Amino acid sequence: MNILEPWNIVFFVAFIVFYWTRHVFIERTKPEKKAVRRMDRLEKMLIAGMVPGTFLLPLLYLFTPLLDFADYRLPTPVLSVGAVTIFASLWLFWRSHADLGQNWSVSLELRENHELIIRGVYRFVRHPMYLSIWLWAFGQGMLLQNWLAGWLVVPAFAAMYIIRTPREEQLMCEQFGDEYRAYMQQTGRLFPCGKSSSEEYRFMELDSFEVFEAREGSPHSRSSGQAGCPQFWKHNPRTPRRGVPTKAEVILGVSDPR
Repeated sequence: MNILEPWNIVFFVAFIVFYWTRHVFIERTKPEKKAVRRMDRLEKMLIAGMVPGTFLLPLLYLFTPLLDFADYRLPTPVLSVGAVTIFASLWLFWRSHADLGQNWSVSLELRENHELIIRGVYRFVRHPMYLSIWLWAFGQGMLLQNWLAGWLVVPAFAAMYIIRTPREEQLMCEQFGDEYRAYMQQTGRLFPCGKSSSEEYRFMELDSFEVFEAREGSPHSRSSGQAGCPQFWKHNPRTPRRGVPTKAEVILGVSDPR
């Protein structure tokens, strides 16, 4: 059986940790009441499409000879990179769940009193969990030396990511409005949008706006001369509007409030 090969053992250990992590957070969030649930036919198809590549084919490859016809061999350095990639994926997968806490769900759902999480890894990217699955997909391809068990997960997840991400962001915009749109301006979907890890924001009230301004010396400060990811102006409901739109946003140093 392929499971007896050392690199396949490495994958199988990671496989167990991956699904154990998912199980733990599914159990933690079960009691949460859902305010919005969009489990339509397309969502069910996307989830079902992930099952062969992430679950069934790897197990068939590891424990049966059924997929031997699609085997190939990779050099040890590639296998080593695959192992590092897949364990990096596991850390990010766990960290993303931990930062979301009770706000996480398997499908497109919002719980009652749902929170917009912008701390932890979500401070830098909007979809770190999807990034972790991308890492997993390529790590799996480099560890499982089989064209089907190793690589079918990549097109399956690509379809899910391309179709589901805009739907998820639309749901968040409907729920959180300009607050989420401003968050989108500050972050990339999968990769940081030029924001340094040491960046801190301070709040200033100016007329009827709260101004979120980077500290001096950050990549987003006015003195840096870089547009980067914009700061934004947000209407402060504690003060009069004075004829300006609620929650107006502007890129500081590039355009005026409007």
